[in-house]
Amino acid sequence: MLDNLECGWRQLAKAVAEQPQFCYSEKELTDCSLKVLSPHGSPGRYLLALLADRGCTLSFLLQGLKKIEHREAVGFLTTHVMEQIDITLQPQSQRVPEGSTAVLSCRAVGPVELTYQWFKAKDEVPGGNGPELVLNPVSPVQQGPYICRVSSGDKYVFSNWAHVRLVRSEDSSSSYFPSSASGLYITQQPRPQVLMEGDTLYLECAAQANPPPQFQWYLNKQPMPNCTRSLLKIPCITTADRGIYTCKVYNLYHEAWSDQVQVDIGPGSFSDVSWEVPKVGTSVAGPRQIVDCCATDKVALLIGNMNYLHHRQLRAPMADVHELTNLLRQLDFKVVSLLDLNWQEMHSAVTEFLLLLDRGVYGLLYFAGHGYENYGNSFMVPIDAPASYTFKQCLWVQDVLQRMQERQTGLNVFLLDMCRKRNPNDEIIPQPGPLKVTANIVFGYATCVDAEAFEVNKDDLSNGIFMSFLKKRLMEPEKVTVLLDKVAEDMGRCEITRGRQALELRSNLSERRALTDGIQAPACQITASTRNLQWAIAHVLPESRCLQFECGVKVQLGFAAEFSNIMIIYTRILETPKEIVSCYAQLSDFTEGPEVDLKHSNQESLREAGSLLLSMDDLLLPLEQPQLFTRISALQRLKKELAFTVCLHYKYTNLDEELLDEQRVSVGKPLVSKLNLHEPRLSHTSSSDLQMSSIMESSSFSESFRASLPDLTSSSIGSTSTSWSYYEGPLDSPTFSSLKNEPEETTCLEFLEAEEPHTIKSLPSASSQELPFKFSNLANSL
Repeated sequence: MLDNLECGWRQLAKAVAEQPQFCYSEKELTDCSLKVLSPHGSPGRYLLALLADRGCTLSFLLQGLKKIEHREAVGFLTTHVMEQIDITLQPQSQRVPEGSTAVLSCRAVGPVELTYQWFKAKDEVPGGNGPELVLNPVSPVQQGPYICRVSSGDKYVFSNWAHVRLVRSEDSSSSYFPSSASGLYITQQPRPQVLMEGDTLYLECAAQANPPPQFQWYLNKQPMPNCTRSLLKIPCITTADRGIYTCKVYNLYHEAWSDQVQVDIGPGSFSDVSWEVPKVGTSVAGPRQIVDCCATDKVALLIGNMNYLHHRQLRAPMADVHELTNLLRQLDFKVVSLLDLNWQEMHSAVTEFLLLLDRGVYGLLYFAGHGYENYGNSFMVPIDAPASYTFKQCLWVQDVLQRMQERQTGLNVFLLDMCRKRNPNDEIIPQPGPLKVTANIVFGYATCVDAEAFEVNKDDLSNGIFMSFLKKRLMEPEKVTVLLDKVAEDMGRCEITRGRQALELRSNLSERRALTDGIQAPACQITASTRNLQWAIAHVLPESRCLQFECGVKVQLGFAAEFSNIMIIYTRILETPKEIVSCYAQLSDFTEGPEVDLKHSNQESLREAGSLLLSMDDLLLPLEQPQLFTRISALQRLKKELAFTVCLHYKYTNLDEELLDEQRVSVGKPLVSKLNLHEPRLSHTSSSDLQMSSIMESSSFSESFRASLPDLTSSSIGSTSTSWSYYEGPLDSPTFSSLKNEPEETTCLEFLEAEEPHTIKSLPSASSQELPFKFSNLANSL
């Protein structure tokens, strides 16, 4: 039903994308469309499988199908597949005085668009088509049995019978009515509790009233959304759930409050938590914490090191950083993605990353490459690290954490996709400064202590094992620690990595913060504007331009960002005089600094240029006009404006000789080159009160951006500046020795010969000659 062009899987994918967890990248949609090339492939079935993997419910799917007006699929789901109607609140029999009011309530869950119809005996009650039936005033004619029918399409269920009876005046003081003057009284009060983090909280408040009572739970005097039943149940509690609970009990005429009870929660574990479907009569306050938590902004620094000078080459970091970039951008993260950084560039990149952090900001740092861990200290290895490196030639993770804490961030997430073997050359243990107790730190290690991380090769595509599982969960609206727990469980079920690689989670996160949390602008808009400018200057591409040659040929130059330090330039022939039979434009003579691989220059497709920016047009559709693509990497090493020569090769009719015309083009400093990461940063200060002028004088601010800022004093900018660190370069490196900081290969025969769909190699052992990296299955979703 979905494999069609007019009202099919593409339209459904667009409809469900309104929810972030169901927003799919161009690569995933490309994979859907390519299923038609298989004998029994189905793009619609593949999309449904993607939705199922992210926990799409039948109700949400039905909403999406109705939105695209797919009547056939809606009818099928409603008739054959949809979940059954379940009445969660049954009407209660009542005895009421003549002339008073009686309220009968019936509520149900199930398919969307439920309809209600009340009956008195076998007759429909006029106007009784809502979940509540109000009889006002009650007369002898209205005595009798009542029942409610709940329907969805052709399906329906009936509630229990409820009897309405009149009470004689002499019985008005009977035991049915509350003894209190209010006409409503609480029969069971909630009780104080002391629980451990990860337990389930149960609080109950029972009451009698006429009409029947309704309930609303409060935490610290704030109403809890969707907590409107007598029994409150919160599975998998955290310290964010501690506080004072109370319940408001009310009906149409009266209101009463329960006792205020204290709920204390200590540290615990989420490892044994089972998420249960709430039973009838219970209330689950699951979404509350996710709704309440928000960030003032969300920024991420992603570093992938592959092409090491003195160590084995890696394959996975490029694809891992690319995919994580696409996912985080869908979650509204400002992402800086960098490949192959040396020592100085890594330190400078972290310093610039700290400029984006401020009070309440969510900061995420991801590193994929070589690494090690000594005595609880983790170190990321730059590409220029010597054969026998120590911590002096690496980036110290704990130091980065300390500097992030100075920024008063709302959440600090470290995802380290690297080995954690011990470095025998590094016996000195650096001592980090005291860390503040912030309860907002999450470490996700791709592997456990003294173990290696692996990468997987499938269909000419390399991914790290960690990223292969993380990307399937990242869009879920879960607390970060819960999300990583699920990734760990997924990895534990993988036969090929069991016993070899296991995710390790370290956290002191006390609030239910998720990567999907929304962004609430800070009170100081100047702070936010400055941060946005600081991020924007690292992502400015040159404007597309047209070059007019004397022979009459018009050439278009276009630019695209693959990563923050890798750019694609394409040339396209727009106009050609009739007397010219053939022509093409190539690029050459680039400015010194960036890396331009001749094998990836002036290629006819992005794939041949070694780029990850593939799209449907590149895979399936012929290009209307010839174009050539050139990939430029390591833009962080550009010290002056990027310039190159456009060489136009053309032939006239009746002439065999090919002619050449050239134009020199300068495009300024694109993308991350504006940040001058090759330069050391300013001297360190522990204060976060640097003046605005310090930032504006930084090499990362061009004149155009500096001019766009208002005239501000230091008092107006507050903590927008960062704590700068001064790095003059790595200290004297030890001489190369036969002992290298790479773990011995631990590959065993039965491991490689396992009948699995993937082949994995240890990250430190990956050889550049094995299984050449191709990008045939990747698509651009930037």
